[in-house]
Amino acid sequence: MPISFHRFIFAGTRSVFAGTGQLVPVLLLSLLSLSAAQAIGQDAAVPLTPVQKQFSRIDFFIGAAGSITSSVSGIEKRDANTTHTNLTIGASSTVGELFTLRYIAKPLLGFEFNFGNARFTQNYTFVPLPSSNITFSGAQTGVHELTLGYVAHLPYHPLGVQPYLGAGGGTMRFKPTPGGGEGLPEQYRAAYYYNLGVDDTFASNHLGVRLGFRQLIYLAPDFLQNYLTITRRVRTSEPTFGFYVRF
Repeated sequence: MPISFHRFIFAGTRSVFAGTGQLVPVLLLSLLSLSAAQAIGQDAAVPLTPVQKQFSRIDFFIGAAGSITSSVSGIEKRDANTTHTNLTIGASSTVGELFTLRYIAKPLLGFEFNFGNARFTQNYTFVPLPSSNITFSGAQTGVHELTLGYVAHLPYHPLGVQPYLGAGGGTMRFKPTPGGGEGLPEQYRAAYYYNLGVDDTFASNHLGVRLGFRQLIYLAPDFLQNYLTITRRVRTSEPTFGFYVRF
C-alpha cells in the first residue's frame, strides 16, 4: 500500500504541473534575471549626464593669502636730472583673501580664475627729500587681483596628496583708501604669477584642503605720480591655505 500511495502522490503532482511544465522554467529564469539586474544596478555607478560631467571638473577655493612684498629702489623720474633723489618703495606685510575657480579638463590640463583682495600700506622713502611739498611717507591701499592661468595636477600622490603647479597673468588694481590714501588716484598694473602646492581631498571627493605658494610680479605702483616713479618690478609672495569644494 505505501508504494501505491507514493505512486499516487507522484502521479497527482505530475498531472498538476503537466500543463505548466514549460512555464515554471521561464518563471525561474525571469526571477533569476531580475535578481541579477538588481544586484548589478546596486553596484554600478549611475552614468553622469554631459552637464554633470562638466560640473564635476570644477572646484571653488576660498582661503587666506599672506602678502609679503619685496622693496625696490631707484632714482625717481621727476628729479632724475636735478636732485637725484633715491626712492625706495615697499609695502607692509598683511593677510588677505584669495578666491579661485578651477576647471580641470584633464590632470595635466586645467585653467583657473583668481580673485585676490588685500589692504596694506605702500611705503615711500626719499633720500634726500626732493621737495618740501612731499609730506607723506606712505599710502594705505586696497589691492584687488584679477588673473587667469593654466594649472596642471601632477599624476602621482606623494603621502596621499596631489601636487599642482601653474602660471598666468592679469591685472592688479591699487586703490588708495579714502582715509589713509593721501588723495592719490587708483591705478592698474599688469601682473603675472606662478603657483604651486598640494591638494588633499576628503568627504567623498567633494571637499578638500589646499596648501600652496604663489608669487605675483608687477611694476611698483606710482599712482600716476612722476615723483613716485622708478620703473622697478616688485614681487609679492603669498603663502595660501584654505578649502575647496568640487561640484
